[in-house]
Amino acid sequence: MPKLRDFMGQELRWTQPQALRREYELRAGDTVLATLGFRSMLGSLATLQSEDGSWTFKRIGFWRSHVTVRALNQDIDLAVFTNNTWSSGGTLAMADGRHFRANSNFWMTKYQFTDDRDEPVVQFTRVGGVIHLSSTVLVTPAGAKLEELPWLVALGWYLSIKMHDDSAGGAAAAAAAG
Repeated sequence: MPKLRDFMGQELRWTQPQALRREYELRAGDTVLATLGFRSMLGSLATLQSEDGSWTFKRIGFWRSHVTVRALNQDIDLAVFTNNTWSSGGTLAMADGRHFRANSNFWMTKYQFTDDRDEPVVQFTRVGGVIHLSSTVLVTPAGAKLEELPWLVALGWYLSIKMHDDSAGGAAAAAAAG
């Protein structure tokens, strides 16, 4: 797989090749740049594989959930994302003290990370899909400079998947109760 930075300026897209598998590909046209796979259908542990490196994401908790970002096979958090359910977003706290804010629109079809100056660094648009989840990814010039860019692009997609899972679960629970 080629490195993500080699494709800056091109349209990037997260896709789900097979509907019943929790595996996703980041593509630039026909070129696969990274894969994100969940260990199980119901679990929250996912692994990102790319030429840039390999990392894991894991959601912990329910009401006050947070997501850890770690290099593969490491026990040290590189960053922790804390969800803020009421604002449709949250905060990504880096180990070095930097912070990024995340937010989504009401329909959860757009999602983005912004830096401490409130400048977008990575944006996800057209998030959704009935059978196959997908999203278009835009890396801004500010985002292209970030060392964390490869896993930040995957973390945003991971969070989008988890929001989709949560909303689908809520709809299923409401239908069962009704």
